[in-house]
Amino acid sequence: MSTPPWPPAAERTDGSAVRIGALVPLTRPGWVEAGHHLLAGLELAVGDVNDAGGIAGRPLELVVRDTAADPDRAAAAVEELAGLGVAALAGEYHSVVARAAATRADALGLPYLCSSAVLDALTEQPTEWVARLSPPQSRGWRIYADFLLGTGHSRIAVAAQPSVYWASGTRILRDHLTPRGGTVIELDMSALTPTAVRDELVEHRATALLLLVGHPEPAVPLVRSVRRDERLAEVLIGAPAGQPEFAEWTTSLGDDGAAIPFLRYLPERLTPLGTRVGTTLSERLAEAPSFVAFEGYDTVTVLAEVLRAQGTDRARTAESWPRVDVPGTRGRIRFSRVPGISVWQWAVPPVQVVDRDPAHPDRFRILHTG
Repeated sequence: MSTPPWPPAAERTDGSAVRIGALVPLTRPGWVEAGHHLLAGLELAVGDVNDAGGIAGRPLELVVRDTAADPDRAAAAVEELAGLGVAALAGEYHSVVARAAATRADALGLPYLCSSAVLDALTEQPTEWVARLSPPQSRGWRIYADFLLGTGHSRIAVAAQPSVYWASGTRILRDHLTPRGGTVIELDMSALTPTAVRDELVEHRATALLLLVGHPEPAVPLVRSVRRDERLAEVLIGAPAGQPEFAEWTTSLGDDGAAIPFLRYLPERLTPLGTRVGTTLSERLAEAPSFVAFEGYDTVTVLAEVLRAQGTDRARTAESWPRVDVPGTRGRIRFSRVPGISVWQWAVPPVQVVDRDPAHPDRFRILHTG
């Protein structure tokens, strides 16, 4: 491990706070609802840590920076937080933003536990400084592809916007589906209108349309357009990236937003800790917490255990990733090296394919697990 250019956070016994930097999308064009859920989980865990005595008697403090889904803004925030002496970095929802943050954290020697971003290549080269809780995209999207095949869908259209994340997802789907008899049809949403997409689906005889696009635009008008075309009544609409997870989806689409399968990173049953945390998060958010909120809570829980054991020296924190063994809200968290992944990875986070029940859109149906 190289010597970090920034000095590690100093060890102190005077009761001053141990600070963790938190990257969260809180303004547009970031997914604000996801950011609020992530921050709620982070903040609840900080409160629980402090109620239990903090870090060796020192309070834990969250220093929050809004990324607004901007990679450059995130990289600048990492620079600032490193200079402020935070012991570690947490958070982020958007994969491309998390990649920028991870790259900068690696260069600065700042431990970063990524909460909720799935892009496989968070850093170009293997790093000791970064670990991740969410499953890599290659695992989750292959599980989603298995779900599609298992439900009889082999001609899959993907309506995609230009993005490293969406391009990576398309490649994963094609590499997994093609050897199993599937076909992936790419529809470029920088060139097609929702009406044109409908005609493409008919022409290519697609049985499923996957939304590899942002929300609310163009996801909402695209769903409405397809739902209202009688020619496409049997076409499955899917959203592997998880757009229907949040209440805003139902607010925007109503009944049209149901029966759209997406990936969610929750187990069939939460741990006892998860059940307690879920109840408190529901009260704070005034709605059911998403898996992103649980990821936030688990992030701080892991970092607190590491800081209690290792102190606030950044190098010791990063060296401790392979020794982590912490009970979280969704299972026991341990990190390992996963082939093809450049960061320390929780190898077995839960993965589900779920949708909103058409009869009760505020309820979820588990369709597939992996």
